[in-house]
Amino acid sequence: MGMVRTQISLDRELRNRARRRAGELGVSLAEYIRRLLARDLGEEASRADPAVVFDLGDSGGSDIAASKDRTFGEAAHGATGS
Repeated sequence: MGMVRTQISLDRELRNRARRRAGELGVSLAEYIRRLLARDLGEEASRADPAVVFDLGDSGGSDIAASKDRTFGEAAHGATGS
């Protein structure tokens, strides 16, 4: 299944509530909306979407790029026990 980019407009409060709910579910806002649409349209939600892992196209307010070296370094040292 190929993905296409779609832009929607939401009022601020609805977007904030949707982001909170997506966070509770551990998914991106985009994945949350995809799941809602799939459920409403009677389709199985895809679990193999790589955008879920990387949250492509939506930072969700985070800026991992600013601290990526430290983050990866901590992860590497934690994994090796050093």
